[in-house]
Amino acid sequence: MSHTKRTLTLEDVADLARGCAFLGSGGGGDPHTAFMEIEAALGEGGAIELIELESLPDDAFVAPCGWIGAPTISAEKLPSGREALQGLRKLEEITNRRVDAVFPVEIGGSNGLAALLLALRSGLPVVDCDGMGRAFPESQMVIFNIRGQQASPAILTDDKGNCVVIETVDNVSEERLARAAAVTLGGSCHLIEYCASAREMKANALRGTISDALRIGRGIRAARENGRDPFHGLFEALRASPHFDQAGVLFDGKIVDLQRETRNGFSVGRAVIDAFGGGQRLEVEFKNENLIARLDGQVRALVPDIISILDRETAETIVTECLKYGQRVKVVGASAPRALRSAESLAVLGPDAFKLPGPYRSIAELNGWK
Repeated sequence: MSHTKRTLTLEDVADLARGCAFLGSGGGGDPHTAFMEIEAALGEGGAIELIELESLPDDAFVAPCGWIGAPTISAEKLPSGREALQGLRKLEEITNRRVDAVFPVEIGGSNGLAALLLALRSGLPVVDCDGMGRAFPESQMVIFNIRGQQASPAILTDDKGNCVVIETVDNVSEERLARAAAVTLGGSCHLIEYCASAREMKANALRGTISDALRIGRGIRAARENGRDPFHGLFEALRASPHFDQAGVLFDGKIVDLQRETRNGFSVGRAVIDAFGGGQRLEVEFKNENLIARLDGQVRALVPDIISILDRETAETIVTECLKYGQRVKVVGASAPRALRSAESLAVLGPDAFKLPGPYRSIAELNGWK
């Protein structure tokens, strides 16, 4: 079996950022700042190697990473650029193991790019996988927790050089302590967690999701460059994915009301979107990520399926912290990876976990898609 490896270009990173924004379901943070950091690092002569999980020996030590906190804070509290490498070195110190590769703990939003920046700083490759297939607001809402991996030791680092090492008895406690530490350290921190052998990752990680995000971003860009509808490019890319193959437009309209606040380390609120000319209304509730979409009170999409709000002309995703009154948008839904729709997964990251009305019904069933 051959194992492919590729070096990502700056255009690839731009496409990846666009795709990650969509897969974030509104969350994971705006990729713009992360993209600029990567652009600067590539300009200094760095390189990003993307490898397949199968190319790693089973005993390789792999570190997922990302950021924890409210996206509204991360948009204003800029990173120093040193957080990720400091956390990586602390992990190697306390485990007495060298990290062999990194990857995003979630493929959504800015967090989908976090591992690329760490790869540039450390010289390590990025593995084409993640732990969520989207973004979720809480760190235990990850396939590694669902399948029995331990989050600890977790390493938090901030822009000032502070470092917190967390060891907990369970993964929910890790989320709570990490969230509290992130709030104390200013509301946004880099986090390395769920580190494990490549053998465990081969059993549990969601493969190919970086390639999926690249394909989504490239499909939107190529359609625009060729004078085609960028939404057609988006849906072609989604249909080509084994994870997100059921997708469609849920609503088309203008944002007429927006409620958003930072609460307990999360950005929470709702967006109200009216159809052009009046009539129908879609309401989207979010907790960092968009969680539920109701059309005139009837549920049309529900977590863990992806609900993203896109500019209706460019098909660029608008993350929750960038939503504004008056934006003209299309709301797009896509199926979550099948691993997230099992009964075992839904108990951790389905509607009940957010106190939303259930039970979960797939986006295809709710909208009559075949």
